Amino acid sequence: MLAQAITLAESLRTEDQILANQLIEELLPLTGKSIRIGITGVPGVGKSTFIESFGKLLTTHSKKIAVLAVDPSSAKTKGSILGDKTRMEELSKDPLAFIRPTATGNTLGGVADRTREAILLCEAAGYEVMIIETVGVGQSETAVRNMVDFFLLLMLAGAGDELQGIKKGIMEMADGVVITKADGENFKKANQAQADFQHALHLFSDSDSGWKPKVITSSALEKRGINETWKLIQDYLTLTKGNGFFEKNRDQQNLVWFQESIQLLLRQQLSKSKELKQKIQTLESDILGKKILPSRAANQIINDFFKA
Repeated sequence: MLAQAITLAESLRTEDQILANQLIEELLPLTGKSIRIGITGVPGVGKSTFIESFGKLLTTHSKKIAVLAVDPSSAKTKGSILGDKTRMEELSKDPLAFIRPTATGNTLGGVADRTREAILLCEAAGYEVMIIETVGVGQSETAVRNMVDFFLLLMLAGAGDELQGIKKGIMEMADGVVITKADGENFKKANQAQADFQHALHLFSDSDSGWKPKVITSSALEKRGINETWKLIQDYLTLTKGNGFFEKNRDQQNLVWFQESIQLLLRQQLSKSKELKQKIQTLESDILGKKILPSRAANQIINDFFKA
């Protein structure tokens, strides 16, 4: 039933969207009680393996967890493999875990169109820990920061110059960094990378939460660093709930959701008008013919839309 509700929320049909909004509004009193964790990292960093080990730790503590795994959609075919469930074989069989692969659709930022709605539905169904696994495409992963309480960045050691991997945009948003695959020949490199990243984090300005991000090493295969990750998240929650940042952050995220929804609805309304579609095609020809600036053409469309 939860899967059906998420499918309803993801539907592009107007009647389904109306019904989904009514359903979620009815369920709102049951939402907001989970811990929302965003997990990102470059492809190959071991996100699925880490999440499986982390999820199994939480279910052994009788926590109900929901994993929303976002897969990239093909720009050409619009299709998506949605293979995350097969990479979390043990966790997918756990009765306390719910795994939902979702395609990004037209959304940038490593998340899907209806990730926020899916979070609320899972919370209403009684899931206590929400894990949002992003597509893993680098700097554009920042959108997930606006829908989670704790943002965890997974990094690899030994993939070249570690400091080259420190991208200010995403590093500044991370509440914690985990150096993955810290085992075997990679153990020493992981420890060195830990020191490098921890030093680099000191170069960034203090966060509004009052939290100082920490770097730990982990081996999902050897089950090391998993307990430490959970302890890190709990320490963060204790601090931010104590100083009021936790609720303030969630309120701000709802306002961001509101603003993004306005932009999305405006785009949808623009695409529904046949007259505007024809005008857009005409203006596209003028842009290609170097007769008009793209910004001025956009202004014309917006002016015509609001006149209508």
